[in-house]
Amino acid sequence: MAVLRFEVTGMTCGGCAGRAERALVGVEGVTSASVNLANRMATVDTDRPASDLRDTLKTAGYPAAETHIRLTIDGMSCASCVGRVETALSNLPGVLTARVNLTTQTADVQVLTGTVTAQSLADTVTKAGYPAQPLEGNSAPDAAERQATEATALKRQTLIAAALTLPVFLGVMGGHLVPALHHWINGALGQSGWWLVQFVLTTLVLIGPGRRFYRIGLPLLAKGTPDMNSLVALGTLAAWGYSTVALFAPTLLPETARDVYFEAAAVIVTLILLGRWLEARAKGRTGAAIRHLLNLRPDLARVERDNTTVEIPFADLQKGDILQIRPGERIATDGVVLTGRSYVEESMVTGEPAPVEKSAGGQVIGGTVNGAGALRVQAEAVGADTVLSRIVAMVEQAQGAKLPIQALADKVVLWFVPAVLVIAALTVGILLAFGPGLTHALVAGVSVLIIACPCAMGLATPVSIMVGTGRAAEIGVLFRKGEALQRLDSARVMAFDKTGTLTEGRPALVRAVAATGFDADMVLRLAASAEQGSEHPIARALLDATQNAPAPEEVTAIPGHGLRARVEGQDLLVGNARLMAREGVDMTGVSDALYNMETDAQTPVLVAVDGVIAAAFAVADKVKPGARAAIAALKHEGIQVAMISGDARAVAEAIARDLGIDHVEAEVLPEGKVDAIRVLREKFGPVAFVGDGINDAPALAEAEVGLAIGTGTDVAIESADVVLSSGAVAGAVNALHVSRAVMRNIRQNLVWAFGYNVALIPVAAGVLYPFTGLLLSPMLAAGAMALSSVFVLTNALRLRRLQSAQNEAAAPDPIKPQEVTA
Repeated sequence: MAVLRFEVTGMTCGGCAGRAERALVGVEGVTSASVNLANRMATVDTDRPASDLRDTLKTAGYPAAETHIRLTIDGMSCASCVGRVETALSNLPGVLTARVNLTTQTADVQVLTGTVTAQSLADTVTKAGYPAQPLEGNSAPDAAERQATEATALKRQTLIAAALTLPVFLGVMGGHLVPALHHWINGALGQSGWWLVQFVLTTLVLIGPGRRFYRIGLPLLAKGTPDMNSLVALGTLAAWGYSTVALFAPTLLPETARDVYFEAAAVIVTLILLGRWLEARAKGRTGAAIRHLLNLRPDLARVERDNTTVEIPFADLQKGDILQIRPGERIATDGVVLTGRSYVEESMVTGEPAPVEKSAGGQVIGGTVNGAGALRVQAEAVGADTVLSRIVAMVEQAQGAKLPIQALADKVVLWFVPAVLVIAALTVGILLAFGPGLTHALVAGVSVLIIACPCAMGLATPVSIMVGTGRAAEIGVLFRKGEALQRLDSARVMAFDKTGTLTEGRPALVRAVAATGFDADMVLRLAASAEQGSEHPIARALLDATQNAPAPEEVTAIPGHGLRARVEGQDLLVGNARLMAREGVDMTGVSDALYNMETDAQTPVLVAVDGVIAAAFAVADKVKPGARAAIAALKHEGIQVAMISGDARAVAEAIARDLGIDHVEAEVLPEGKVDAIRVLREKFGPVAFVGDGINDAPALAEAEVGLAIGTGTDVAIESADVVLSSGAVAGAVNALHVSRAVMRNIRQNLVWAFGYNVALIPVAAGVLYPFTGLLLSPMLAAGAMALSSVFVLTNALRLRRLQSAQNEAAAPDPIKPQEVTA
């Protein structure tokens, strides 16, 4: 039983407090509960997990307040360490979830507010054998600095260990290979003298560079929770201890078993330190994407203060400050352009290299690069509120995720080290009873302890996630939830919203056909002139499609039909077919074009000049650049593609035909999109949904994976698992590409990590001895153990070279040139 005291939200009166209290009392395992409205605190005596109380209060409508706490942890070296830390944290009253990341050496803990402090969490982890500290301000740890410091320390220790080990190794191994060297050493030092030299040098290795294994491993072994360090400590101490007895008390051993293995202990420590050093260096590269993003932020900003321009640190920027951005400079923070005109390179957000034009009123993003023009920008967001900061936060959150595929590895690792100890003991016992004697039994036992490598199993998933999500951010795909990596890989259908996702979300000129004797470009200019005073979306589409339209001499609106105008001395009729029929205009010259436009669900705009039909223009919500190529790429990957739209069926089906989409759900209300996703799931399997608007939020939440267009609404983005920051349809293809690449990489790592242990632990235990007479050397076991983790890290680092599956900038224009004469 534990007494939990935590904050409850949503209460406004005594009745609320009473209902919350009754809800808590009703939870099985709660012996007493009281809720205080004045301080909004609940006190509960229970033996149930904190998550049960949270869920109950959420259902009752009075959610418990939650706090997110981060810790930095030292000393974790394998997946079993992670499991012990997570177990220690999860067992604390008030803790909802605890996730530990071996790669970044951090823990993310969600607790009921008020039940436990960050320091108490850190103290619990420290007592478990892994020194921990709260992360001040809940900010991101400087993982790069910590990993660099660790790598430097490991390098120094490796070099010291190698210098001390080399004479022992060369003397022993060289003596086996070159008998003359063996005789020379024995002649100069004698056997006891040579063994004494080995004892001194090896002891220095163990108490110096190798001390880290004993400092961590032996206390954990004493607590009954051994880890990888415990295995190394036991193996090396066994070899050192046996050799020390053979040196100083040889009569305690059978005469045939009097031999020393000092070189094995020294080489094992040196090789494992070398592996840890290489591992630390590789870990340092896994966070390269985060460091790259953070480095995009300039240290100084040039702002206008008191009628002068001063440079101030980035941290001192305030909302509303006026920034001066010179040509070629990075923009310090998010804001709106007040004056100036330039092109800004925004690839760090969109993943696309093409610069974007910015002028007065345009939005700019901190970290992007200004082009050749000077800009004055008013800061609209600073610090953690900037786009760059939010991107970093998203990537960090995804990198700390634990995927479902990791559950199997965690279960195995939980029992792995104790199982290795049992196997080592059985190996020694069996070889003593049935083998050639004590010496061989010792060699096999030490080899089993050393070759076991839960490190590789623990690293297999998190390093791939770190590298993969970091690289995804660089190409414009932000995984807000790491679990989406695995769910997207299993998706069998990808459904798209239409307006604003597959299309631009605003009408545009998509086709122009001139009647005989007329020039489409000239007619378009006259029609745009006539529409100058109109705010109708179709009028804006015509105006956007031309330049230098003259001012009309007169304009008369004809409600429900169009307008009549006089431009440059010519009488114009601009409107629909009803207008032309009413005015007696013969439409034969554009009848075929009119039929095609209506078939394609496009809105026709007819223009007559001086009573003669002159041209037909089609206005429609234009398909986004690259949408056709993206749909084709998804279908090539075996993904079923669907479109869910609230538009009329004729319009939706026309767009679908144009894009090559086979499955269309049209005339769907926002709540109906959820039902449409359920239908697709029943028909095809797991669904990924791509949307951008507020009305897409329920569908984004319902789908196995929700992908939000980054240019969409905040509500849609908050409901999504993945954000496509470029706003391009190609982002969905890239997200799928990243997901499949990362999951393939994780599977490769897990197969290697499990296969390595399944294959080599029996070999180390001597399963081949009856057939070959050979036992695996502990030194070879140490080398193989070190290399297994290095292999996993190196394989994960290949994801840094992952390229976009589709480049939006290279996509063809969605309007076919032969269909446009304007």
